[in-house]
Amino acid sequence: MGFGFFMMARKGIWIPCVILAVVWLIHVIYFVFKVKTIKEPRKDDINMKPDYKNWMPKGMVLSAVIATTVFLLLFIVFGLTGIVSGTLKTLLFIVFLTFTAIGLCVSVWMILMYRAFSYDGKRQMSRQIIEGVAEYVKLPDGGKGLDVGCGSGALTIACARRNPNASFIGIDRWGKEYASFNKPLCENNAKAEGVDNVSFARGDACKLDFADETFDAVTSNYVYHNIPSNDRQAILLETLRVLKKGGTFAIHDIFSKSKYGDMNAFMKKLKDMGYEKVELIDSTGKFVTKWESVWMELAGSALLTGRK
Repeated sequence: MGFGFFMMARKGIWIPCVILAVVWLIHVIYFVFKVKTIKEPRKDDINMKPDYKNWMPKGMVLSAVIATTVFLLLFIVFGLTGIVSGTLKTLLFIVFLTFTAIGLCVSVWMILMYRAFSYDGKRQMSRQIIEGVAEYVKLPDGGKGLDVGCGSGALTIACARRNPNASFIGIDRWGKEYASFNKPLCENNAKAEGVDNVSFARGDACKLDFADETFDAVTSNYVYHNIPSNDRQAILLETLRVLKKGGTFAIHDIFSKSKYGDMNAFMKKLKDMGYEKVELIDSTGKFVTKWESVWMELAGSALLTGRK
C-alpha cells in the first residue's frame, strides 16, 4: 500500500491517495483490536465477565497509529507532490518521511505489546504474570494483604481468591495515563470473579496511608519503575514499612540497575535489618521469554521476595 501511495501522489491523484490512507487507518484499527459491538453488562448480570483492560492502553496505540497516518499524509502532500518545490520540498520530504518511519515502528511495537498483554489473545502474558506473582502471596486465616498499584484489580483479586480466609486491599492513584483504570472497574471485576474478600482505595505508593506493620503480606506488579524517582529503593522500603513482623512480600518489577541502582546491596541492607529469605528471582523464562524481555523492554524483570 505504501508503494501505491507513492505512485498515486507522484501522479497528483489526491483524492484516491487520501482515501487509501484513511482505509489503511481503519484497516489497522479493525484488525488489531478486532472491533466488536458488545453490550455493557448490567450490574446484576450473573454472566458478567471481568475486564482487566490492557497494560498497553488502547488509547495510546490508537494515538500512535493516527499520528503515523497524519505524518504519512503530510509526507505525500508536501514531500512528493508539486505544492512546494526546491529546498523546502527536500526538507519536508526528509522530515515527514523520518517521522512516518518512526511512527510506523512505534505503532507496530505498541500493537504487538497490546496483543501480547491482552487477556483475550493467544499469549495472555498479563494473566500469566499475575497468576505467577499471586502464587508467592500467602496469608494466614484472618490476615490482611496489600497490593500497591492495583490498576484494574487483577493481582488483588488473584491473591484474594488464593487466600479466601483473609482479606486484600488494592490501592492505586489511577492517573490520567491509564484513564480507563479506576476503582469502580476494580470492584466490578471482583464481583464478576465472585471474589468478595477485597476492597479498593486511592493511594500513593510513595506515601502509604497506613500505619507501620499493618499487613501480613504486601505485593505489587510492574508499578514502581513507572514512578518518576531518583530512589526507587526508598519506595520499596515504604511498602515494607507497612508489613508486619513475620509478614511476607512479593514485588515484581523491572529491577535493572538504571531503575533501582544496586539491588544486591539493597538485599544485603534488608538482611542486615533482619529480613529473612530475601531473594531476587529472575522472571525471564518464568513469566516472559528472553526474547520477549528484549523487544518488550522488560529486561531486568524479577520478583523480590522475603519475610520481615
